[in-house]
Amino acid sequence: MQEVTNVQRLSKRVAGLKPSGIRKFFDIAATMKDVISLGIGEPDFTTPKPILDAGIRSLQNGETHYTSNWGKMELRQAISDNLQRLYQIKYDPTNEIIATVGGSEALYLTFTAILDTGDEVIIPTPCFVSYQAEVIMAGGVAVEVPAREANDFCVDPDDIRKAITPRTKAIFIGYPSNPTGAVATREVMMEIAKIAEEFDLLVVTDELYDRLVYDFQHVCFPALDESLKNRTILIGGFSKNYAMTGWRIGFACGPSDLIQGLVRIHQYTIMSAPTTAQDAALVAIQSGDPHVEEMRVEYDRRRRLLVAGLNRLGLSTFEPRGAFYAFPNIQASGMDDESFCEKLLVEEHVAVVPGNAFGPGGEGYARMCYATSYEKIEEAIHRMEKFMNRYG
Repeated sequence: MQEVTNVQRLSKRVAGLKPSGIRKFFDIAATMKDVISLGIGEPDFTTPKPILDAGIRSLQNGETHYTSNWGKMELRQAISDNLQRLYQIKYDPTNEIIATVGGSEALYLTFTAILDTGDEVIIPTPCFVSYQAEVIMAGGVAVEVPAREANDFCVDPDDIRKAITPRTKAIFIGYPSNPTGAVATREVMMEIAKIAEEFDLLVVTDELYDRLVYDFQHVCFPALDESLKNRTILIGGFSKNYAMTGWRIGFACGPSDLIQGLVRIHQYTIMSAPTTAQDAALVAIQSGDPHVEEMRVEYDRRRRLLVAGLNRLGLSTFEPRGAFYAFPNIQASGMDDESFCEKLLVEEHVAVVPGNAFGPGGEGYARMCYATSYEKIEEAIHRMEKFMNRYG
């Protein structure tokens, strides 16, 4: 049989995707013993028991079939009620909300639904590694706008304005931020809103960490004004707030014409979000608040420990007010972020992620996740102190 040669088997779009900068360090860490990981961006808590029990009951009751493409009406109604309770914004559960396979699928559906080939999406960086890839896979162009430490890594609206071209279709925002822990004030959000209205742009807002904020009131972007709701797709989920990463359940809310577009793609690619996860998510909304607050308080305790420890070591760290990440400046080590992270892992068995994995503006920083035990963070700081005594 003749061997196929000189043929590009992958599409140019996929072949051109950059490998995730996070995976390299996880692969190395997996071959080592006694590694303390501050790298994995997921809760270390097990899903709260009432939510687990709901999933078990769902299976025992034979809820093992497809649901509506949109998701169960009971869940969509609960999502609508919860958003109204938290942020005084109302979405119609019949045609403005879709349940998805995590927030990641919601992003994929959104960009696939709204982008034509060559359309541009403005994305503040450093940011979650999937954002640019999702835009590219949808045929769009990711226009990166770096945020700066001087602004606590919150994007400057003027930089967004400067990045707009005739091909700009949407502005993307994601606060609280992975990887920086940055939050956006109401004033900043209002400036972004004015720009979106002036240039008639869509806005996609990822608010997956909305409940995990510290000494700060989360600002839900589409809730700022009724006119914004009509140009915004809100991405939300259960993975981070409720420690449900493995359940793969999220949602998107927005104007009915846009959400119907998401459903059109979803019905052919996924059919429906996992039924068991939908049933568990319903109980998460109904009875999960005390558990969310318990986890948030513990994250806050760890946040203060890690940020204070890093600053004491000379690794200058601004105060993150959301999510569960710190983003220290590692220049005092005399290394670039790749070298810092690799040496720290090999020599002290502490796994962190180089800032450049998260796009422009991340160079010279490292993401450190405090979704691990207080005792492990204490030990990680001790190991980093030995490391900085050698190199700082």
